[in-house]
This record gives sequence, C-alpha cells and structure tokens, in this order.
Amino acid sequence: MRKIILSVILITILVLSIFSIHLFAESTTLGAHVVELKLDTGDTAWMIVATALVLLMTPGLGFFYGGMVGKKNVISTVLQSFMAMVIVTVLWVVVGFGLCFGPSIGGFIGNPTSNLFFQGVSANTAWELAPTIPFILFALFQAKFAIITPALITGAFAERVRFWAYLLFMVLFILFVYAPLCHMTWHPDGLLFGWGVLDFAGGTVVHMSAGWAALAGAMFLGKRKVQKVNPARITYVLLGTGLLWFGWFGFNAGSAVGAGSLAAQALGTTTVAAGAAAMGWVFLDKILGHKLSAMGACIGAVVGLVAVTPAAGFVSIPHAMAIGLIASIVSNLVVSKFPKGKIDDALDVFACHGVGGMVGMLLTGVFASKSVNAIVGDNQGLIFGDATLFLIQLKALVLVSIFAFSVSYFLFFVVSKITPLRVSEDKEELGLDISQHGEYL
Repeated sequence: MRKIILSVILITILVLSIFSIHLFAESTTLGAHVVELKLDTGDTAWMIVATALVLLMTPGLGFFYGGMVGKKNVISTVLQSFMAMVIVTVLWVVVGFGLCFGPSIGGFIGNPTSNLFFQGVSANTAWELAPTIPFILFALFQAKFAIITPALITGAFAERVRFWAYLLFMVLFILFVYAPLCHMTWHPDGLLFGWGVLDFAGGTVVHMSAGWAALAGAMFLGKRKVQKVNPARITYVLLGTGLLWFGWFGFNAGSAVGAGSLAAQALGTTTVAAGAAAMGWVFLDKILGHKLSAMGACIGAVVGLVAVTPAAGFVSIPHAMAIGLIASIVSNLVVSKFPKGKIDDALDVFACHGVGGMVGMLLTGVFASKSVNAIVGDNQGLIFGDATLFLIQLKALVLVSIFAFSVSYFLFFVVSKITPLRVSEDKEELGLDISQHGEYL
C-alpha cells in the first residue's frame, strides 16, 4: 500500500510541475501585499547569502543532535534533519508558502490557491515588507525557517520513532501548526501581527512551536527502553554548534531583509547572546558542582541563540547579553528539574528550545526599544516603564503554547492511526540506523 501511495505522490507532483504553466496561470495583477520591486543589489546579495546560511543550520542541527544520541542511532538522527530539507522544500513550493503568506483567511491562515507551485511568486515583484528584494528570494528565505522547525522536534523522540511516521508527521506539522503560526505572526493581516506581537526571527513561529510539539511527541511516544546512553560523538555536537551559530547570523540578521543597520544590530545581538548564554550555562554547572563540559557549553550557546531570536532586531547589545544569561540559567534549571523518568524528551528540546523561546518572547517585552527599531513605537519594553508590550507578548505566549501543544498532540494521534509511530522493542534495541535504513557507523 505504501508503494502505491508514494508512486501516486511522485506522479502527481511530476505532472503538476510539468503542466503548471497551464494549470496555474500567472495573474497579471499584483496580489495583496505584493508590490512593485525596488531592487537594491546590496540587499539582494545579502539575502541570498542569508538564505544559504539558514539552510546550513539544518545539517548543523543534524550533527548537533547526532552527536548526542547513541552510536547505533547517529545516521537516523542526522537523516531526520536532512530529510526535512528534502520534504519541506517541495511542500513549501507546492502549498506551504501560500498557507503562510497568501491572502489572509480571518487572520489565521493564508489562502494557498494564489501561490500553488509558486504561482505569482515572481523575481520581478516584491513582498510589501521587503520591497528591495525579489519576491521569490523572500519566499525561499522563509522556506529555510519552515525546514528547520520540524527538524528541531526530532530530538525529543530520538532513538525510537519510525522514519515513515516521522515524515508524515512533518508534513502535517507544517500544514497545521507551522503555517498558521507563521501567518498569524508575520503576515500583515495576521492575528498576532495585528495585536502588535514582536517576533523578529521566530521565537513563536519556530522555537516555541517546535518546543511544544517536542513535548507532545515525547509524551505521546513514551519512554525509550534505555533512556541513558553515552553520546556517540561529542565532537559532532561541537561541530553542529559551530554550524548553528554561523548559520544563525542568516537566521536573525537576515530577518532584517536588507543589508542595513538593522541587520548589523541583529548580528551583534545574536553573537553576544550566544556567548553570554554559553558562559552562563557552564558557570552555573560549576556552581552546582558539575564539571565544565563541552556539551554544556554547546547547549548553552544554542539556548542563547534561541532566546535572542525574537528580540534580535529590537534590543540593545547589553540587553541581548542579559537575555542570553537569563535564558541559559532558566533552561539549565529546567533541564535539571525536568521529570525525565516520566517524560523522555531525549535531547531536552522542550527545556532548551521551548523554554528558551518563551523566555526570549517575554524578555522582548521587557527590553524592546524604539531607539533600536522604530517599529517598536511607544509600546516599549517593561524596563522603560510601559507594561503594554509585555502583556501583549505574554498573551501571545499563552495562545501559541496551547495551540502548538494541543494540535501537535492531536497530529501524533492521527499519525498513529495511519501507521505505527514507534519501532518495536527489538528494533529499538538493534538501533534505528540498521533497522530503519540498513546502514551503520
């Protein structure tokens, strides 16, 4: 049955791709929020580089996670990230971009019909909020955010998920969790956008959604047979951290959608927060009586990158440092107190990405300043004496948390009714590299 379904999918995509020029006629009029291109070659060059940098983060994440699992699950773990690049890229072109940035349906989701197979996504027009770069470049930049989000989730159910079930969940997650959150947060007609929620590069859209989905997955799939394993390659974790930190400059500074002062500010806040968080994590480990470890330094740096993501283009350099330190301390304490015996979040995705994203969202409401970014307006952060933005961020945090967790849990339930989610105990014992892919280190 699976062979038939896969054959139908491949044939359908092939036929629609070949005949798209006839099936999806290009509109001669500009759609909502699509404007005439005012090309700036500097902005365009930077955004091409930023798009490549963000894509590099996904294989970086594969190494980051792959080094943490046991040796017999490294290939499967890295491949889960790699396949996100494969599947989500195609899904984004077919329907995903339209769901995120198509004409708004009630502020919750985009209408994909105007952008099926990138219909209307031209190199000669521009998105309203990025008028100096081609529309197609904006769409491809946004694709990289969609790619890495389901890959982040995989760390929670590492070493026990069936690969085909993961692929199905990934598709459903993009359609029913990521797309609505992206539309609500970043589309000019989106619900959260209208509230005035500030999310510069993905605190809600990427990290909170992935964190809550990870918690839902860990709870639904249950514990591994053996929870405590020796990391396969800590050097992979170090390599993955380096690639993530490097790629994150595209993630955050690229979200300025131009090669200007705001991109430079976001680059600065990004690297400072990462450094402060890594320092905070290892110092706290030492204070609590643990050794200063490579794993701790790497996890701390990533938590800092996560936390500063929603704030990167809205806060000063010193406040970015504070965000990194606060997030690393909070996440470190959550990791140490997380009920691992009851919920097996294998690689602490919720404690790092989910909690880090939530801390970053709230601290954006504390430190956002109009002197850094005029879009903040008069509703500045709590530290400037105004609670309005902080309460908006808090309201969004609650809504996104409930939505992402409940819908993700339901999607795991749906997938389990279509195909088994977990490998059998003997295949888990054998390792996913051999049992799922017939390969091994």
